[in-house]
This record gives sequence, C-alpha cells and structure tokens, in this order.
Amino acid sequence: MEPKRNAGSYTPAVADKRKDRLALEHGVSGKYTSAPPGVSATYSSALAFDSSITKAEIPGSMDQEEVVKDVTLDANSPISYFYLTFDTPLPCPNAGRPQSDRGDLPACPDLSPYTDPMKWPLARKGVMLVICCLATCFTAYAAGTYSECADPIAAEFNTTRESALVGVTTFCIGFAVAPMILAPFSEINGRYPVFAIAGVIFVVFQAVCGVVTNLAGMLIARFFKGVGGSVFSTMVGGVIADMYEKEDRNMPMALFSGFVLVGTGLGPLVAAVMVHHWGGEGQKWKWVFWHQVIIDFILIVAVVVFFKESRGSVLLSRKTRALNKWYQQLEEKGVFGVYFPGSNGDSDILSRPSAPTSESKPKGRPGLRRIRWTVKEDEQQVSLVTMITVSLFRPFVLLFTEPIVFFFSLWVSFAWGILYLTFGSVPLVFQRQYNFNMEQSGLVFIAMIVGSIFATILGIYQEGMLKHPKWQSISDSSGTDSSEDSSEEVHTGTGFWAFVRRKFPAQSPESRLYFTCFTSVLLPAGLYLFGFASQPSIHWMVPTFAIFLATMGIFYVYLATFNYLADVYRAYASSALAAQSFCRNVISGVFPLVTGLLIRNLGEDAMGGLLGGVATVLTLVPWALVLFGSRIRARSPFAIGLEQK
Repeated sequence: MEPKRNAGSYTPAVADKRKDRLALEHGVSGKYTSAPPGVSATYSSALAFDSSITKAEIPGSMDQEEVVKDVTLDANSPISYFYLTFDTPLPCPNAGRPQSDRGDLPACPDLSPYTDPMKWPLARKGVMLVICCLATCFTAYAAGTYSECADPIAAEFNTTRESALVGVTTFCIGFAVAPMILAPFSEINGRYPVFAIAGVIFVVFQAVCGVVTNLAGMLIARFFKGVGGSVFSTMVGGVIADMYEKEDRNMPMALFSGFVLVGTGLGPLVAAVMVHHWGGEGQKWKWVFWHQVIIDFILIVAVVVFFKESRGSVLLSRKTRALNKWYQQLEEKGVFGVYFPGSNGDSDILSRPSAPTSESKPKGRPGLRRIRWTVKEDEQQVSLVTMITVSLFRPFVLLFTEPIVFFFSLWVSFAWGILYLTFGSVPLVFQRQYNFNMEQSGLVFIAMIVGSIFATILGIYQEGMLKHPKWQSISDSSGTDSSEDSSEEVHTGTGFWAFVRRKFPAQSPESRLYFTCFTSVLLPAGLYLFGFASQPSIHWMVPTFAIFLATMGIFYVYLATFNYLADVYRAYASSALAAQSFCRNVISGVFPLVTGLLIRNLGEDAMGGLLGGVATVLTLVPWALVLFGSRIRARSPFAIGLEQK
C-alpha cells in the first residue's frame, strides 16, 4: 500500500517521519513567507521572469558557480513533486545558469486569477455575494409566483386547481434531487460552470412554462426549472464558505437567508397583482412567466460575466497546471530546475527524487531541483461516479444515524413547509374571512418581505453580540485561557459574564443557537395568532402581523440550520446540508397540496392550533443542543473523527 503523502513531500518513498515533519514546516507551510534576501518578488510570486538573475540573487547568497559545480540538471534528472498551497512561496527558476543558447525565454504565466478566494478584496467578495443573493432571490421568486396562477392554469388546461398545484411539487422535487448530483460535480470542476449551465436551464424552462399547451408539459417544465434553480439556493452556501472564514460567515449567510424569504414573499405579491388585472384577458396572465424570463436572462448574463470561480482546490489545480506547463516550456529552452534554500545542514529534506540517483547534495547549501507541483485534493479525489454515489447515500446515512442532522432536518423542513403553505393559505383565508380579492390578498405578502428584512438585520446584529469583549475575554482566538480576564471578573464582583462564559461559551458550535432558542419561538407564536385571529371580528392587520412573526421565526430556523451543521460537520457539511435540503424541499412540495383541505376541513383556528403545536415541540431542538450538544457530539462518529483530525 502506498504510504500517505504529507503536505510537503509528494514522493511515496519518503517514509522518515522526521523528514516528513520538516517538509511540512519548510516545504509548503509558509516559513518563507516573504522572499529571501536578493530575490524579493521573483521568488515570492514568480509573476515575472528575469533572465539576468545573477549569483547574488540566489537564495542564501551563495556563489552561483558553487551550485553549478555541485549539481548539473538535464532532461534525464529526476523530478521531485511538491504539494502546492495558496501560501507556498514559489522558488526562483534557474535563470542565470548558461546551459545552452536558449533565445527568448517564456514569461511566467499570470497567476493573479488563482488567488485564494479567502483573500479576495472585499469589493470582489461583495460583487459575488450580490450576484448570489439576487440569484437566490429570483429563484425563490419563481417558486412563489406559480401558486397564484393555479386557477388560470387549471382553466387553461381544463383541470382542477389541486392538479395545477402539482407544479409546485415537481419544482420542489427538482430542487431536492439536483444538488446531490451537481454539488460533487462543482467540487471537481468548479462552481462557475455549474452556475452558468444551471442558469441557462433555469431561463430556458422558465420560457417553456409560458408556451406549454398541456398540464404534463407544465409539470415537466417546472421540474427542470427546479433543477436549474436549485443551484442558486442550495449551493450558494458553498460559495460563501469558499470566500469567508467561519468567524466572518454569519453576515453573508444572514443576507443569503434574508433574500430567500424576500423572494418568496415578492413572488406571490407580484403574481397576484398580474393575475387580478389580466386573469380574464386571454393569455395576459402568462406574463407571470414571461417577465421572469426577462429578469432571469439579465441575471444569468451577470453570472456569466461577473461570477468568478471560488472553489479553492479547483483554482489551485489550475495554478499547478499553469506552473508545470511553464517549467516544461523552460526546459524545452534548456532551463532546468529551481532554487531551494538549504535548511539547517540538510538540503534534501524537502523531497527525495522520484527515481534513485547517485548524486549527493552538499549540506546546508541552496540546491537546484527539477520539480513539478500537484494539489493534495486532486490526489485524494475519487471519480465523479463515486462522488455522486457518496453524495446520494451519505446524506441519508447522516439523516438516519445522526440525531443532530435528523432533528434539524425535521425542524427546518416543517418551517419551510409552513413557508410554502402561505402561498395557498393567505389568499384562501383572506378571501374567506375578509372578502379580499386576489390583488388585496397578494399585498398581504408585504408582511413576509418586511419580516425577512427585519430578521436579517437582527441576525447580523446577533453575531456582533457574540463578539462582545467580555463574552470573548476568557478564550482568545487560539482557545487559551486568560488569567488576567479571570481575575478582573473576580474583582468586578458581578459574576454575570463569568456565568455566561462558563455556561454559554462563545467559541462553542452551539453559540450559533443561543439566540435561536428565543427567536425560533416566533414561528409557533405567528401560527397560533394567524389561526385564532383570522375571523371577521378581528382586524385583518392582526393575522397579517402573525405572518410577519412567523416569517421571522422561519428565518432564524433556516439560518441556524445552515450555520450549525456547517460548523459541526465541516468536511461532511455538504452531506449534512444535502440531507436537510432534500427533506425540506420534498415536504415543501407536499404542503401546498394539503392547504385547502386543512383550512376547509379544520377551519383556520384548528389549523393554527395544530401547526402551532407542532412548531412549539420543535423549538425544543435548539434548547436540547445548547444544553446537551457536547454530549451528543461526543457520541457522533462523524463529529469525533473531525475533532481528532
């Protein structure tokens, strides 16, 4: 069996643990964080190639002629391989060595497109975030508009309203299934091609919805529309994780979650106005689809032009190919090898040649190496078929073996089902109880939009509260205790912050849930209020306010699920999030089909009581994890394995 390769030494023959450790420290870990004296930018970035490099510019300030005497490289010299990271300083090519009449040497390729996304300028991250949030918003917008067209669609295709609403179900099924195949594809080939191709599919089948002539065609078009739109919802979290560290991720995730709910409320609002004014005028109601085609086409053009690849391993792979191609071109011109500085008397600790050689290098001197770069993720990568197989099965393994994943999936699925329930319940309830027309009932969705915006602002503010200096004072970023802060707490005599830090540590994964324990109560409160206040004797503003409260509760459930599962499962976060996404979208597709039955058979008050009761029980999920989360994680083989890495 091939030995495990470490971060600095690619060659399988290297088994000496001491040298493996030194390779990690001196090969790629960033010891040479800046260029050694004499080589400056040429060494650190290799963005320019200067064929006039002199002996004074060799790392370690050794005489170049000494090095030339020690080592002679040619096409028969063995090649050493190294793992490349974003922090790896690039060694200087053997530019000054007169090996042959080379003529013009090829310039180093432009490596700026392969910058670490974590270190992108804030402006670039901002543009990416805006594109992702807008795409998410209009994907949710497409989900919300359809239910308002159910009656015209039923009349057009000579069917029932319930049959027409199956279009919501097929849309959600596309949303649930597609990411399990597209997510691993994006990890291998990058986010950009997946986003671009999925965007085209989304726009094309949006247009198909406006021209189909039968219900079957509409249901199929809605399915593929869900397939295309799923990328802009379920994979945006991955793009955010590509660009932001854990500590900085809450704000973009809160914006992403807020735009989902804003789009979900905006869709039925606009569609209700259109259907009310144009529903009886021939085919004008189909502008519900056609205006989305125009908007989505502009959006996809923006994605194609301004969206940049954010998958770090993909960018590194492209960087290695560019550098290796450049080394090959240099060797074709007779330039062999790059300079590595010596390290504490052993210049061979960086790697061993991939083939046996009788050459021995002097100790403690800079040495020439004929090298190639590789990326660890590429070697660990399995085939696309295997990745898709894992992507299809691992989420369900986590769902049925991990209590955290199971109960979070149940919680967020119910909350998302309530969101889709409003598509049918709001028009029906307000028409039954307050004699609202289609347009007036659509305007009630403004409460959902306002609730989403308000919840987003509070969600961002809550993360700032976790960074309160007294909450953070005991544990610094490295997790070490501060005795000074402890003594200061004793002298203050309050004891409040000491209690908070001890019982609710800010560095714990459960810190994502502290505020959710209280804010998630807004969901059952909104459901109770909506059910019992929806009657003619009570002003229509009261159930409208209930929608505002429930929307805020849904937001906090959604945000907590994404943040907590990502923090706890890390390497398995994609599978954990895929499990909840699948459950969430399948259940969401079912709820609109039973909305009318619930309201007509149970009435608004009983329906509100039933759904509010279920939501109340599910609010125990964050409390259980805040109180017993460490114990639950200690029994999870996935979480334990990650903590031991």
